[in-house]
Amino acid sequence: MVFTRAMSAAGFLLVAAPLAAVLSLTVALRPRGTDVVAPLRLAVVRAAVVTGAFAVLAVELLGALRLLTLPAVAVAWLLFLAVAAGAAGWRRRRDGARGDLAAAARAGLAGLARRWRTAGRAERLLAGTVGGLVLVELLIALLAEPNNFDSQTYHLPKVEHWVAQRGLEFWPTAIHRQVTIPPGAEYLLLHLRLFTGGDALHNLVQWAAGVGCLLVAARIAAQLGGGRRAQLLTAFVLATTPMVALQATSTQTDLVCAAWVACVATLALDGLRRRAGAGSLLLLGAATGLTAVTKTSGLVGVGPLLLLWGIGQLRLAYGPGRAAGGAPGRPVLIGVGAAGGAGTGEGGGHPAATTGASGPASRDGVAGRPAQPSRAAGVARTVAGSLLVLLVALVVVGPFLARVQAEFGHPLGPPRLRESIPMERHDPASVLVNALRIGHTALDTPLAPVRAGTAEAIMAGARAIGVDPQDRAITFGREVFPVPAWYPDEDRVAFPLAGALALVGAVLALARPARVAPATAGALRAYAVVVVAAVLLHTAMIKWQPWGNRLLLYALVLAAPLAGLWLDALFRRRLAPARRRSVAAGLAVTVLATSALAGVLALSYGFPRRLVGAGSVFTTSEWDTRFLRRPQWADEFRGAADAVRASGARRIGLVQQNDNWEYPWWLLLRDADGHPPELVALESVLPDRPPADPASTDAIVCTGSRTVCGKLVPPGWKLTWLGYVGYALPPGR
Repeated sequence: MVFTRAMSAAGFLLVAAPLAAVLSLTVALRPRGTDVVAPLRLAVVRAAVVTGAFAVLAVELLGALRLLTLPAVAVAWLLFLAVAAGAAGWRRRRDGARGDLAAAARAGLAGLARRWRTAGRAERLLAGTVGGLVLVELLIALLAEPNNFDSQTYHLPKVEHWVAQRGLEFWPTAIHRQVTIPPGAEYLLLHLRLFTGGDALHNLVQWAAGVGCLLVAARIAAQLGGGRRAQLLTAFVLATTPMVALQATSTQTDLVCAAWVACVATLALDGLRRRAGAGSLLLLGAATGLTAVTKTSGLVGVGPLLLLWGIGQLRLAYGPGRAAGGAPGRPVLIGVGAAGGAGTGEGGGHPAATTGASGPASRDGVAGRPAQPSRAAGVARTVAGSLLVLLVALVVVGPFLARVQAEFGHPLGPPRLRESIPMERHDPASVLVNALRIGHTALDTPLAPVRAGTAEAIMAGARAIGVDPQDRAITFGREVFPVPAWYPDEDRVAFPLAGALALVGAVLALARPARVAPATAGALRAYAVVVVAAVLLHTAMIKWQPWGNRLLLYALVLAAPLAGLWLDALFRRRLAPARRRSVAAGLAVTVLATSALAGVLALSYGFPRRLVGAGSVFTTSEWDTRFLRRPQWADEFRGAADAVRASGARRIGLVQQNDNWEYPWWLLLRDADGHPPELVALESVLPDRPPADPASTDAIVCTGSRTVCGKLVPPGWKLTWLGYVGYALPPGR
């Protein structure tokens, strides 16, 4: 057995390059305006989007040249880092900055210490809880080996295929998801794989995405008028959600998708206050493209956000007017006025939006010029900007879509993919039943009577309106509703507390936005409409499935600011009469305490990575950790691999079905120097890529069906079956 999580000193230095690039770009891309909400977080968003776009496009370019090798990728990152560092230096010189980056870092830490000293006890408790959870997640991410089920099947095998063939061209495979599912998150993993030679740091991609979600959600709360406490509450609600805590230590892709969607959201909200320049358009397009190339379902949230951005830009294009009570000559956009935060820094909201990007607003007809031509030019500029956003997004995701189109004749892949996940019925009754089932699974609790009663009511209601609750047209595969989803499992755990808080926040933002955020009521209501629209579109477009809570993670991140804002308003005693204030506040504190407990328990006892108990990252061996999902397979994979390696085989045939584990073979069948084996599929679902001839291989390894394996083993070979795993060797080996 040859595999390792260790990495060389050179690999460590290369891993530092992306982090150094993000830090440099954060300096270079910090906004210049004094009225920008949370400017440091906006700079981080910009740096993350630029770095993510570079990582994706570098893989596409080097893959097209068949140069996906350590030297080529290292050179690309060093050049990118040099450009980023140069941009940071130029920005500091232009701004007249004195001292080095270390001095700037010390100043930043001093600012954090100052905000900590001025924070109240409750704010410190919120921040401490969030920080503690993030640090524990980092510990688990570093200690635990990748053991997510989908990662064993297709996330990580596709990375190994790219490394082995040094390119991105498709390969024969029986697991269509290795080539049809968008690969954006795996592109990020590929860089780490080449730098380290293994998967030691793979979990850090989702961990970083989780941190990004917290930062961006808090900034969205600030953009909607929330002060420091509202932002901390937003981060707290999100950080203590078990799904977020568990996925932050995983090689799944849902947090990566959610982070890019959140970047689109915060950039779109900036577009309500000022006209977008070229830089903003490029960033918005890149974030959209990164979402599309990571997980197609994320576009369900991006679409309404871009529509909101476009409406805001058009309102600015039409110039000053009367909006949400604003006086003529003052561009109060969708009700955006003065924020009720603590200023323009990292802890506060934004001031009155009284100017556009190009300067103070002027009244219609000033200087004798008619208003209509300028408005027409503004509309044309908005249309051109929208097209640029879509063009940039297409540059990011286009190469992958082109490969899928060339392979399957459709940019969304083969029919089995297009028909298995999207809804096949869209009549109101079917959509309603699908929405109720998705909501039931998302809000599931450990209370069995509640779960059973609500599920039965949903199924009885479905039959009453003529819809089969198990209809294949609205249900994924052969799954059966309902399923328990309360257990802290990264693939399906429900979020009843965060979901309920978000629902209440959405209702209040729609019905009484002025009570939640008096100075930004219009923007808050518009944002709530977008979040609700995204959820409704999701339920109308994606079938119910037991793992559907993962697909909703982007919506939860978008909705978290609504929860943080109304909780903050509740603690300000704005939402209830005096006789009910203490009861409501006490209930809110209880919910928050329960939420914190849920987050702690998820990290302590969650599955398949936990701190304590059976399967703890401290007491479980590396190999056993990888197989916590299926411990009975560990010895079988190892036994088969040992026999194949002992035979001296180098070209090894794979017999597997669509949901079988392939990744263990890439670990176990490496040679003594760590070079990947030559694995070839003996079955293929790609019509134009036939499988290899079994007789051309030196050995065959099988998973799943013994019958299928037996049919593919050449005559005279010896087939040994160990249970789930088998292997076959030719005579003489």
